[in-house]
Amino acid sequence: MEAQRSQERLEGVADRIAAAVRGTLAEVGERLGDWESATSPGFPPQGGILLLLNESSLAATPADKLLYYPFPSPEPEANPAAFAEAELLEFAQGEPGKALQFYERQASSSNAAMRAGALLRMARVLRNTGRIEESRGVYKRLATCAGVRVAGAPAELVAQHELGQDLRADLLRGRWHLTRGQFEYYWPVQGDPPPVEAVALSEAAAAVWERRQRNPAARGEETIRIGERPYLLIWRGTPERRAVLVTTPESILGAGLERSLASEKVVWQMVDSEGLVLAGQKASARHAAVRAPADSQLPWTLYVTAAQTLGDGGGIAPQSFLLLGILVMVLFLILGTYFIAQAIRREAETVRMQSAFVSAVSHEFRSPLTTLRQLSEILALGRVPSEERRQLYYETLVKETSRLQRLIEALLNFGRMEARARRYQFEELDASVLVRRVASEFEPQIAGLGRRIELQGAPTRCMIEADPDAICVALRNLLDNALKYSPDRPVVWVDWGVRSSHVAIAVRDQGPGIAEAERKAIFRKFVRGSAAAATRANGSGVGLAMVRYIVEAHGGDITVASEPGQGSTFTMYLPVLERV
Repeated sequence: MEAQRSQERLEGVADRIAAAVRGTLAEVGERLGDWESATSPGFPPQGGILLLLNESSLAATPADKLLYYPFPSPEPEANPAAFAEAELLEFAQGEPGKALQFYERQASSSNAAMRAGALLRMARVLRNTGRIEESRGVYKRLATCAGVRVAGAPAELVAQHELGQDLRADLLRGRWHLTRGQFEYYWPVQGDPPPVEAVALSEAAAAVWERRQRNPAARGEETIRIGERPYLLIWRGTPERRAVLVTTPESILGAGLERSLASEKVVWQMVDSEGLVLAGQKASARHAAVRAPADSQLPWTLYVTAAQTLGDGGGIAPQSFLLLGILVMVLFLILGTYFIAQAIRREAETVRMQSAFVSAVSHEFRSPLTTLRQLSEILALGRVPSEERRQLYYETLVKETSRLQRLIEALLNFGRMEARARRYQFEELDASVLVRRVASEFEPQIAGLGRRIELQGAPTRCMIEADPDAICVALRNLLDNALKYSPDRPVVWVDWGVRSSHVAIAVRDQGPGIAEAERKAIFRKFVRGSAAAATRANGSGVGLAMVRYIVEAHGGDITVASEPGQGSTFTMYLPVLERV
């Protein structure tokens, strides 16, 4: 019973659809029957084109939708015989100078077509004789000759093409009356092809022009295919004077069905006599209402099916719940797979970064330990040739021991910071004193390399409440990175001053810079930017993470401003204590 009621409902909807389509076609045909009504605002429908045909002419509305026409332009062109004498001098007798004089006299003619033909030939003679600039000047004169043809094409188009101008915009808006061959010749070989829709509409207009004598009936509808695109032709009038609407079937059929199907849960499809779909869609349902052309008084077959498949009595609910259950299971499976993959990816990334960290730290420890062992063995075996050399070895041992101590302390400090177990001893400090103290620590090791740290700060004191050792560690890390990542640059800058309610300490270098995608990630532990691989700089990947921990513990913030190839500026913002 449910299936029967559904079928009866579909039959009624099919009748209403057929009536709506007939009404739409009748309304369109009535407007086509009156040329003035057909060319009034709001017609043709969106995506369509109106063609007004006479025995020897074709006008399109909108005109800019046709790229080319099925017949040559009716614009006048000079008789080639008028130039026969000059062309004989130019080609047969090899006297281009005399031919040029002949063309110049013809170029002053009051006849626009004659003038355009002479200018074209003048430009040709000048170009062939190597007078290129004069030739371009003549082509510019030719470009002003509107409404005439030369060499079978519009004079303006020929001139602009010879001058090398970009013609695509004018060709796309149908500025000139061209044949298909002319359009394809003047369309640039390089670049994108013309829009497929515009080409298809132009081909449809050509088909209308060719078929007008084959369809002598004063009214009718027909469907044609241009490539894979179906077009609906609706015409009124005789072949000698006819108005034709060329549009996509959906723009006409769909417009007539919107109101009829507003409350109906059905889908429809129009099929032509060859079984090709013109518009709509067809659901895979057992129940459908079909209206053949003889029944619907339409030139196509109409199929109407329910939007939802109905059972033979079981109703929609069981199938819907089954489908919903399957969809939920699939959704959970997809989401579970996604989250598991994300977890695996994060774990693999963490393992990779930890492995890189262990490798980097091992390398950092190996270098001072190797130096300590080698120098200790040399001193123990008494192989030092002089007291000066022995003293140098002792100083090197002290430096390497201090370096090893700093590495160990840095890692221990980082571990305590990450565990939030680091205890800070806050006191009132002048930021400029800390900056100068840390900068002075680097002076001995960089002075011999011809490098320096330039300091520029506020003339007044910049007071903060901070742990001096922690702030020195943070600033030391930033300076060490600036020197390490700009080895070929002699200067690193440190600026400080009060900005709003914070003391800003900025370290600037001229290194390779940091890509935008890496600027947040470099403050995470174990992360090293692409610049580290490019410059082969040593490091453990915890320095900037340590800076972030320290600054955040002081209630501040750390930012980076950088552009690839233009260096980086790291700025620590610490709450200001007072202004003096």
